[in-house]
This record gives sequence, structure tokens and C-alpha cells, in this order.
Amino acid sequence: MKNRVCTLYRVSTDKQVDHDDKNQADIPMQRKACHAFCEKMGWVIVHEEQEEGVSGHKVRAENRDKLQIIKELAKQKKFDILLVFMFDRIGRIADETPFVVEWFVKNGIEVWSTQEGEQRFDSHTDKLTNYIRFWQADGESEKTSIRTKTALGQLVEGGGFKGGLAPYGYDLVKSGRFNKRKHELYDLVVNETEAAVVRIIFDKYVHEGFGAQRIATYLNKQGYRARTGKMWHHASIRGIVCNLTYTGVLRCGESRSQELPHLQIISPELFEAAQLIRTSRANSAEQERHIPLNTRGNSLLAGNVYCGHCGARLSLTTNGKAYPCKKDPNRVVKRVRYVCYGKTRKQTDCDGQTGYTAHILDGIIDKLVRQIFERMKAIPKSDIVNIRYREKMEERKSLLHSVRAEYAKAAADLETLKGEVIKTIRGESTFSKELLSSLIAEAEAKCRELQENMEAAQAAYDEGKTVLASLNAQYDDIISWAEMYDTASMEAKKMIVNCLIKRVDVYRDYKLHIDFNIDFEQFCGGLDIVTIAA
Repeated sequence: MKNRVCTLYRVSTDKQVDHDDKNQADIPMQRKACHAFCEKMGWVIVHEEQEEGVSGHKVRAENRDKLQIIKELAKQKKFDILLVFMFDRIGRIADETPFVVEWFVKNGIEVWSTQEGEQRFDSHTDKLTNYIRFWQADGESEKTSIRTKTALGQLVEGGGFKGGLAPYGYDLVKSGRFNKRKHELYDLVVNETEAAVVRIIFDKYVHEGFGAQRIATYLNKQGYRARTGKMWHHASIRGIVCNLTYTGVLRCGESRSQELPHLQIISPELFEAAQLIRTSRANSAEQERHIPLNTRGNSLLAGNVYCGHCGARLSLTTNGKAYPCKKDPNRVVKRVRYVCYGKTRKQTDCDGQTGYTAHILDGIIDKLVRQIFERMKAIPKSDIVNIRYREKMEERKSLLHSVRAEYAKAAADLETLKGEVIKTIRGESTFSKELLSSLIAEAEAKCRELQENMEAAQAAYDEGKTVLASLNAQYDDIISWAEMYDTASMEAKKMIVNCLIKRVDVYRDYKLHIDFNIDFEQFCGGLDIVTIAA
């Protein structure tokens, strides 16, 4: 009776897969080699599985459906031999794949490679050889990944476009340069027509507080269309808002180019302001917001005003009635009020007022904002900036030391676990192979996370000059707000107020308790603004 064979074919990316005239994926090279090997050995193939676009270095066995199918067939004794083109097709994870291969052997399945023969486990030498083979394969995967990332990173750092479709706002033009495969490379150039739309998007988002959906609606009503000719969609707007390329900086992973003036559509400061708004709005259930979720309506406060008696949010409402305007009897106005959501919905035991007239409360806030701006103009810029700079750097230094200590401990724990691998192969460890594999995976994940945190903390600490520049820019922004506040639109005023004020608690008779964003408290010295009465 001929040996029954199950074959496994795997490639890491879809680009390595061929497709027939019916668009069915195939991995021809590995398939041909395995079929030829079986014919030579006198074996018969009874089952085939293939994985397209599955990384043997990144995806663990338990998450690979095809490998789990083969293991189930092995338990049912449906085949005698598992055949692959090379053993690294089974996987390239040093602390897991050797044990996967050993599992098949222990379950009566021979494991063969067309290039390396049979993998045996008859002695400790066999086990060690098996481990070393996959350790080398693991290393090769890491090297390949590093080479690819490094090449793309170097291309981007040198100001080159990494490839793909041009972002909205740019066109691709032939550069006259060719890569090693003789393919011509492309450069980005600004498309002035599309760039004008990008500027509108950022202006509405930052200065008027428009959300992605509202911007899409605005552009569509104005007759603007996406590159495809279709109506704008809010998802496209969100993609544009978080695209660093518009500042003239190309990005690939962690790599960044220098600022390229010929590609800059918006200023870096405008982009950073957009990111602050985007992250502030990310969680709509956040208890306190520094940025309004939207700037519709004529109320000055949005999302940051609360009932001082029960803590519930005050929501804006109208009672449906209209009243003659005192200044113009021919015009009628609706009564707009901030009402306690908890009291009106009977969700809280509130002993405060049900509501507060919007124009009275807004008038108090408006007067306060003007007082703050006057105080800010009176304080020397150098006094404010230098104090905040020292505070910022102390915070970052403390964080860096803390993260370094955590990483050092995690790295030491990982090395201890890796030292158990050889003991496990020799049968000298108290850990089971499965448990050790799981512990190493968890430790590696923790180290990667802490490594990223440490690099981020180090980068933040190293950016001392950037911090100082940012504080200077922040001060300049606030002064510019002070100068534009009187003539600003209601949307722009609402954005300014929500940047200045963290939280407003309203009590009976319009007594207010106001918390300011920490970066702005220093501008308010000498003003009685913690508690205010109408």
C-alpha cells in the first residue's frame, strides 16, 4: 500500500500567488515540486492545502486555519506523511514551529521536505537540529522584514514617494529614475485644484469645528466632487484630515522625510490642530470635552457645560414657542435654553433649576472670555512660556525613567524564558512546551509594547526645542484668538471657548464654577474666575 501524503503550500504575500483563467489562486512552484517528489518516492497525494498571503513569521499556528485542518486530519489518520516544499512552509516562529513539527511526528505522521528530506526526533541531536533550523528561518524572516522596511524608509527619508496611488491633492509624474527591476519611479506634485479643496477641509475642520460628515455635505452642496467624480463621503474626509503628507512630510511606518516645501499644502501647525480636535472627539461618551462634537447652532457652549447640583450634562433645547424680539417687533425669536438632562429625564435627584436661558449664560461666558484675553495681552510672553517649558520637560523626564525601568525588567524576564527552551529540548525543564511557548509569546508582546513606549518617551524628551517652539506657537494662537474674537463667526467663537474652558458647572441663579484647560490657567492670574455669579 502506498504512503498517503498531505501537502501544504504557503506564501507570505498575495503577490506570490498565480491565478488561472477562472481567477483561482495557485502556488505552482511548490505544487510542482511536491508532486514530482511524490512520484519519485512512489507516494500518493490524498489531500492538499494552500495558504495565500499568510506570514509564517507573524501568524501563530493556532490562528492558521489550514494548519488546523491538517492537524485534525492527522488525528483521524487520514494520511501518513506531511510534505512541504521546505520546512519553513510550516512556519518560521522559533519558539513554536519546532514543537508543531514534533506534534505531527508524535501522532504517527512523518514530516518531509522536498529539499531537506525527513525531519526526525529520534535523539536529542535531532531535536536540537530541528530547533536550530527554525531559529535560522525565524531570523531570515526578521532580516527580510528589516531590509524591506529599511529600503522603503530610506526612500521616504530621502524625499522619494514609496509607491501606490497619489493622495488626493497630488498627481504622480514620471521621475526619469528606475529601480533595480527597471520600473520607472514616480514623484508627487501638487494638484492645485485638489489642493484648494484640501485647504477648505482643514479650514472648516479646525477654525469652524465642522465634522467629517458636515464637511462632506458642504463640499457636495458647493458642487465639489471627489477625484472619482462621485459625491464626497465622510470617510474620505477623515482620511484627508489625518494624512501627514499635506504638511510636506512623506511617511512610511516610523520613517519621515524632511519637510518638503514643494509638497506642502497646509502648515504643520494647522495639521496638529486638526489632530488635537480629531483625538478629542474620538470618544463621544467622554465625560469632559475640550473640543465640541459639532459647532451647529448659536449657543456658545457645547458639550462642556453641566448642572452644578447633580452633575448631569446640560443639553440645548427650545420649547417650541416664539416671542417678539424686543429690539425688532417684526421679528420673532425662539426661547433657547440649557436644560439639565438628568432632571428632565428623571435620571438624577436634582434640586437645581431645570433650565437656564441660553443668551444669559452665554453672555456671562462671553464677558469672561473677553476679560481673559485682556489679561493674556498684559502678561509678557517670556514669563508664561519659560514656566510651562520647565514643567513639560520635568514631566517627560519622569515618564522616560519609569518606562525604561519597566522595559529592563520585561527584557530580563524574556531572556529567562528563552533560556528554558534548550532545557525543554533536553527534557530538563519543568515547563511544558506549550506553556513555555505561550509565556514567551506574551513576554515578547510585552517587550515590543514597552519598547515602543520607551522610544516614544525618549523621542518626546529629545524634542525639547520642539516643546519650546510649540509653547511659543500656542501663545501666539491664543493672542490671535483674542484679536479675532470680536469679528469671528459663531462656529469659530464656539471653538475658541471650548479650547479655553474645560468645564462649566452651573448652579441656581447662574452661579458658575469654571475649570480651565491646564495650558490656559496661567493666563488668568488676578481674575476672579473660579466661581462667578451673574
